Amino acid sequence: MSTPTTEQVTAALATVNDPEIKRPITDLGMVDQVQIGEDGAVDVTVLLTVAGCPLKDTINRDVNAAVRRVPGVTDVNLTLGVMSSEQRSQLQETLRGGQAQREIPFAQPGSLTRVLAIASGKGGVGKSSVTVNLALAMAQQGLKVGVVDADIYGHSVPAMLGVADQRPTQVDDLIMPVPTPSGVSVISIGMLKPRRDQVVAWRGPMLDRALVQMLADVYWGDLDALLLDLPPGTGDIAISLGQHLPNAEVVVVTTPQEAAAEVAERAGTMASMMHQRVIGVVENMSYLPCPHCPPEENHHLEVFGSGGGDRVATTLSQRFGYDVPVLGRIPLDLALREGGDVGKAIVEADPSSPAAQELGSVARGLVGKGRGLAGMQLGLTPTSKF
Repeated sequence: MSTPTTEQVTAALATVNDPEIKRPITDLGMVDQVQIGEDGAVDVTVLLTVAGCPLKDTINRDVNAAVRRVPGVTDVNLTLGVMSSEQRSQLQETLRGGQAQREIPFAQPGSLTRVLAIASGKGGVGKSSVTVNLALAMAQQGLKVGVVDADIYGHSVPAMLGVADQRPTQVDDLIMPVPTPSGVSVISIGMLKPRRDQVVAWRGPMLDRALVQMLADVYWGDLDALLLDLPPGTGDIAISLGQHLPNAEVVVVTTPQEAAAEVAERAGTMASMMHQRVIGVVENMSYLPCPHCPPEENHHLEVFGSGGGDRVATTLSQRFGYDVPVLGRIPLDLALREGGDVGKAIVEADPSSPAAQELGSVARGLVGKGRGLAGMQLGLTPTSKF
């Protein structure tokens, strides 16, 4: 058997993606050295972005597997080093495309990422559960999805995704979002605190800076969709989002009860005041399938009343002058709550359940809903008159 060439080994290494940056390690300058012995043993040195990289075991496994698939390789000796400050600076420049100043990529005219802000008028309506399950359902459809837990005070998304105790890797002042097994990337203010139990007690300017940091200082890569779990109400974060991401589309979450519907209308109105488009309403906890009746009888118990989602959709449609539909009605499901507690969302844990089916339907509707060009800058400049 012939000895493998350096080109063959390098090509194999090019198939290995950094698990956080999601780009080949060869493109990122992480492959420092490749040496091939006459006996087919390959010595590889890979430079981690930072010392103590939380996913170094994944890199170790993937590099070994890729190189061992090269014909003629008899053994792999992998050494993991750490980038120098100069190499990290070069990596930052590569990731930013040569741009020195950080900017929110999703706010740029040429951005193709669909930005969906999940809002509610009040807490306790299951907004975070809806956000997490929609993100995972979109990922199951083959989309690259990121989630920003913008609920600064009540950040719960990392726990719902099963990554509550993980911390993002920081390459100097550039932050990598935390990957999840489902492929969804997430960042939360909870991941940036020194301790999980530390209380966030910030006001306007600090809240605005936190939102900008999670959007601009985080390397998201190419995303098809970015979901933001907003805090309930019409406070500082909702205003900051409108200022920094006016192109975001808003989904309002409510429950059927009258009190929730009334305040949900305010959340939708705030989005419109910030020149964002409200694209629909999700009614959560719509009903409880009767536990005593056969499923085919379709008997529902309206625990929280009925009609809240329709009221919000009708009111906002009349107020804005365009159609704001009810995107879905999510039933009460014990597995939905349990999944949030243990970090296993229902769309993955029990995809055949009525709640998971309805959430999947909402996700498919959002994915299939084209984004209009109204208000978008196309980057075209006329040069002459005919």
